Amino acid sequence: MRDIKVLLTACGCPGASTMIRMLKGVKERRIEIIGTDMDPEAIGRFMVDKFYVVPPGPSEEYIPKMLEIVEKEEPDVLLPESSYEVYPLALNKKKFEDLGVKVLVSDPEPIRIANNKWLTYETLRKKKADVPLPEYYLVKSLDEFLKAAERLGYPEKAIVFKPPVSKGSRGLRIIDPKVDRAELLLKMKPISRYMSMEEFIDIFEKREDFPELLVMEYISGMERTTDSICLKGEELLTTVKTVERARWGVIVLGELVKAPELVEYTRRILRAIPLSYCVNLQFIGDKLIEINPRVSSFIYQPDLIAPYLAIKLALGEISKEELRAYSKRIDYGRRMVRYMDQVFYHPQRGEIFWPGK
Repeated sequence: MRDIKVLLTACGCPGASTMIRMLKGVKERRIEIIGTDMDPEAIGRFMVDKFYVVPPGPSEEYIPKMLEIVEKEEPDVLLPESSYEVYPLALNKKKFEDLGVKVLVSDPEPIRIANNKWLTYETLRKKKADVPLPEYYLVKSLDEFLKAAERLGYPEKAIVFKPPVSKGSRGLRIIDPKVDRAELLLKMKPISRYMSMEEFIDIFEKREDFPELLVMEYISGMERTTDSICLKGEELLTTVKTVERARWGVIVLGELVKAPELVEYTRRILRAIPLSYCVNLQFIGDKLIEINPRVSSFIYQPDLIAPYLAIKLALGEISKEELRAYSKRIDYGRRMVRYMDQVFYHPQRGEIFWPGK
């Protein structure tokens, strides 16, 4: 099988280092990886074959820079890892494919819907997708926020709010009057998601530019995610993992589990929002929380490397039926632990030192 070159974006994101190692470990061919990131010290820089610093995904300079890299490096595949990059890449997909590179992104409209939690819920509701959703309200003022909180049962019940478009738990907070504020201050790390209604009101009552927010019921229970490979809304291969512990909105402890009901919900959601390639859906209990229309943190197996299978699908090297057959390989009970590590380097001398090597 011929060697290929992959252009991997956001190679400093939490899952990048593992994905790079898994792609590099593929036995059937050599995979050269060109990495990009807006951070010049992204961890992927020290693991890929070549590295480029690029502008942020939403900036006007991003697409011209990426096209410049594609023209120079001539990759076979462009695989984005950031939610902020998939939409501009989708809008400009033809420009890239005219240069001979396959771009692993969905069509623009499904991405636009998936990136906006309110649009996601509204689309699934209007299309009668028959998927459990949390009770939710879109608010644009403090008065609307307080009325939505009351409709959700506050103060007897906790509520959650977040921006409709965000990533990595940015802007997400839980308002629960039953939480002991002193205990939060003295015993919890300062990254706690909890705040009081009084704090919220104090922040926004005098601001003219109230942000658009999604206010939702607070759902307790096991968080699980489905990680799917799909094509134009057709689900082809899905694994389900528990999210037993998270940090900064990123899974750090989880397990591959059987959850046929979540796989079925995922199929219904994808039919309503026809995404392609690697997609991640987050559930608490059986209710959908959000969709990430991009590659996410997988629990990898040596014989089931989802991003590589998506690459083969884009290159026409694997059929839908062959991809579905990989469901028999899912190693239920397989666990993952995310941990911190370090690399040391000297920029002037070009030296890179990995501990233990």
